[in-house]
Parts: sequence; structure tokens; C-alpha cells
Amino acid sequence: MAYHTDPSLRGMCIYSVFVRNYCAEGTFRALEADLDRIQRLGADAVWLLPIYPVGVKNRKGQAGSPYAIADYRAVNPDYGTLGDFRSLVDAMHTRGLKCIIDIVYNHTSPDSVLAAQHPEWFFHKADGSFGNRIGDWSDVIDLDYRSKALWDYQIDTLKFWAGEMQVDGFRCDVAPLIPLAFWQQAREAVEAVRPGCIWIAESIETSFLAANRGAGMLSHSDGELYQVFDMCYDYDAHPWFTGALSGKNTLEAYIEKINQQETIFPANYIKLRFLENHDQSRAAFIIPDEKALRNWTAFSFFQKGAALLYAGQEWRCEKRPSLFEKDPITRNADRDLSALIAALAALKKHPALCRSCCHSDALPNGILRTTHSSAVGKLCGVFSTRGLPALVPLEGIADGAYVNRIDRETYTVEGGRISCKGDPVILERRNT
Repeated sequence: MAYHTDPSLRGMCIYSVFVRNYCAEGTFRALEADLDRIQRLGADAVWLLPIYPVGVKNRKGQAGSPYAIADYRAVNPDYGTLGDFRSLVDAMHTRGLKCIIDIVYNHTSPDSVLAAQHPEWFFHKADGSFGNRIGDWSDVIDLDYRSKALWDYQIDTLKFWAGEMQVDGFRCDVAPLIPLAFWQQAREAVEAVRPGCIWIAESIETSFLAANRGAGMLSHSDGELYQVFDMCYDYDAHPWFTGALSGKNTLEAYIEKINQQETIFPANYIKLRFLENHDQSRAAFIIPDEKALRNWTAFSFFQKGAALLYAGQEWRCEKRPSLFEKDPITRNADRDLSALIAALAALKKHPALCRSCCHSDALPNGILRTTHSSAVGKLCGVFSTRGLPALVPLEGIADGAYVNRIDRETYTVEGGRISCKGDPVILERRNT
């Protein structure tokens, strides 16, 4: 079904929320009260980290990881009731926002409903006890998808959330570790009750993929996942992004990975582009200079694919909220990037970004240049990853005056070059 994925989904901005730590209240109702602001930020969808009850046995921290789920068909009582959740979904729909929820089908908490009722659906160690294949995940036990009865239960659960609860999409945790045939059957079943549901795979870094396969585990590549899913994570390139920041590798090496995606995935592939997420360090922490961060933010949005924002990114939060404790994010108006993000989110809907051939270059002095070429014209972005001024050559942009699509300032192209002041610039040349 993913072969029919609509490329216009590349225009999406997805806002990720960990309900427990979104604000002091940490409830569905409190999030609902903030939807107007999220919409003004430019979001098209809100992805909720797992909303389910958290297990107690082997819990990490006081509150426990939301990924150690006790019951797939209930909500965390700390967040509210199922009625509160449905009210939140309805409020999103009233504003034209889609609701995407986290699906965590590789494992449950050791004291989950399924572990108690259907121990035969789980992976067991040689001594017969519950276990998991990833040692660090000590607060969960793995499911075993050799059981077709488990398939039926999990698919019925998805149909409940998509049908009765009217959820618009699923972000599927460690999707590569679950049989592709299951995901295919699940998608077909959900499509019957919720046509157009969006499917996002948390695909994994190539090193993790190789390690899993070396250990004899099932582990799908992005290329395999695109047979079913609409979007995959950008983890195939992410180590080169962090490597470029740390000096482990060059910007050129990172850009080579980005450009490679254009040739190894299906033509309608969609990457979920991000600078941070709940598993990674905050962007403002690894890129402390504001001007550099503004450029990296613009570059991330300008890449081919949907954009992911983790709540708090708009306030340049440096501390990543704990997954295991009550740890609300702090909003600081003095560090607000909302205007920049809203402008970039609006630009993502441009046809040249959704249906283009995209190419990036790494130039001297930390300059990144990205060009989107399509039948409607060309968009060219210049991003100074060090926040420094530079004279940058452009390709396919005639000399003349242009308006920066980000801040509406006028820039002059002269002799095929633009004088970049250290701020992100996106210029458009329309075909006549």
C-alpha cells in the first residue's frame, strides 16, 4: 500500500507530545487547551507518545517509561479518561489537525494484561521465563509474532483506535523488529475502518540493524519498510548529522548520505526529518548558538520529507524530558523560535518541496545549499551552519532581486552569487 503513498504528505509538520511532561498538568485536557497555539506553529498533526497505562514491575524511575505498556486498550489514568482522549481527538479534528498515536507492538511491561492472560504470546528464555532480545530494555518483555492469535488481537486493537477513537495515524515503535507481513495485514484492516490512515515506521540506525541481524534477529531495512509504511525515520543519515556536529565526520559525508536517499528508496519515499526527538539530545543542547540553530532548523524543514518537532523545540529547550519521571518542559518566551518554525511549516506545502528532485551541497565555511527543482520552478536554500556570513554561488537562479521566503527580506543575486549574512535564506524562481 505504501507504493501508493501520496507525496503531498512531505508537506506535513508533525508536532510530537509526551503528555506527561508537556506541561505541569500533564493531561489530555491541558493539551487540548493548547491546540490553538500548536496550530499557529504550523502543525498539521500531533503525534502523542504512548498514552497507555504504564507497568509497575521492573519499572524504571518513579513514573516509568511510557513504552513499558500495561494495556494496549486503555489510557494512562494520570492523563485522563478515554472520554478525555476522544475529546482531544475531536478538538484536533475541529482545527484540521490529525491525531497520530504511538503503537508499541514489540514488547509490553512484564505485568501487562497480555502477559497475564496470554503468556504463550511472548518470547521466552531457555529457562522458560519471560525475556527480551534487547538487554537495555529491562522494563519490558518481548512479544512473539509466531502466534496468529496475537496478530488478531493487535489488529483489532488498531481498529479500535482508528475506528471508535478516530485516530488518523500510527507511529510504530521499532517497526523493523516485527514481521512485515503483520504490518501489511494490519494496514489493510485499518484502511477498511479509517481510510487514509498514516503509517510511520520508527526505522533504525544501520548499525543497530546490522547488530540485530548479526544476533539472528528479525530486523527490516528502510527499503523493506517502505513496502508498507508511508514514512520512515531519518536514522540512516542521523549518525552522520551528529558526527558532523562533533567533528567525527565532515558535512560533506552527511550530505552524501542525504543525497543518497534520492536514489535508493522508492520515488515517493518520505523521510521524517528531525533535529531532535524523545530519544535524542535536544537540538538547542547540541547546537547552542542561536544563529546556527536557526539555520539547522531551516535546513531540516527544507529537506525532502515531513518535518518533526518535539514539543519544547520551539522554545530552544536544552533539557530532554526524562522518560521515567515527571519532568515538565519549561517554556521560555525569550528563546522562542515559533515565528521561524511557522514560516518554514507554511513553506513545506509548496509544490516544489512535495514533488521535486532535491539535491544538497556542502560548501566551504559550513554552508549548506539545497535545491528543489520541479515543473513549477526552483527553490534554492542557503544555510550557514556556523551562523557566519558568506558569499554563496547559486545555480539556476538568475541575477536580480528576490524575497527570502522565510523572513520576507529582499536579497540580491549578482554574478550568480548571494551575500549571505548568516541567516537562513530560501529564494524562489518560478517557471514562466
